Amino acid sequence: MKLLRSFSVAWKGFVMALREERNMKVHVIAAFIVISLAFYFNVSQAEWLALLIVIGLVIATELINTSIENLTDLITKEKHPLAGKVKDIAAAAVLFISFISVIVGFIIFAKYFKALFA
Repeated sequence: MKLLRSFSVAWKGFVMALREERNMKVHVIAAFIVISLAFYFNVSQAEWLALLIVIGLVIATELINTSIENLTDLITKEKHPLAGKVKDIAAAAVLFISFISVIVGFIIFAKYFKALFA
């Protein structure tokens, strides 16, 4: 029962982030677009693995970023340089993995779009 409860709590956290965080919505929409393109182009197994790994990394990093931002806000309501630094670094992690994910997507989908428009 504890295991089921832990899954329930985790799902609740994901749904909460999806409802409340604009960037999470953007990442999930992008993930659906990428997954749809992967089905459409019938990408290879290795390409699927790469896409799913980077999608998972982006969403997990966004969840961690959201947690860090909320925890920082809980600790201090005042503008503090260190609190801002913590939030900025967490946001930078999301930006970094998102950028890498876009590169992976371009590398994978370039040949499919090239063939489509050739």
